[in-house]
Amino acid sequence: MPIRVSLKAIHQTKWHEYALRFVLGGAVTVLTGLIAKEFGPVVGGLFLAFPAILQSTVAQNERHESERKGPDGQDGRAQGTQAAGVDAFGTMLGSAGLAAFAALVWRFLPTHGPLVVLTAATVAWIAVSVIVWWSCRRWVHAVNESFREHPPAAAHSGRGRRARS
Repeated sequence: MPIRVSLKAIHQTKWHEYALRFVLGGAVTVLTGLIAKEFGPVVGGLFLAFPAILQSTVAQNERHESERKGPDGQDGRAQGTQAAGVDAFGTMLGSAGLAAFAALVWRFLPTHGPLVVLTAATVAWIAVSVIVWWSCRRWVHAVNESFREHPPAAAHSGRGRRARS
């Protein structure tokens, strides 16, 4: 699925969907603050990585895609499920960049200035995220090419799924 920007999505999202994301994000922030107050900033910091709005975003994207008609006028449930999976996969890739950001801040903030550390960590976050995304994209492309050149034996030997009579 190619990366694209769609401004139509802004108009498709209803106000209560934005409100839900805001409330979930705020609730996790408050909960993280309470945990940090009780158990200290190291434990509280672990909860800052909680994907507060991921669940509602993935569910809403799945519903929006499912409401569209699929190819040949079919319902879009398969497209909705695929869109939700792609969102979740992208979040996972971005988490690698977040881990690099956190590691640099954790390691260097006590000994270096915050401006230098946060700038370097942001650059690392972007670089790691792009490298991981590009690597996965190349890997998927290589796997697809391999299947085109050498399809599985069951696909053309007649030993795959049997047609029901």
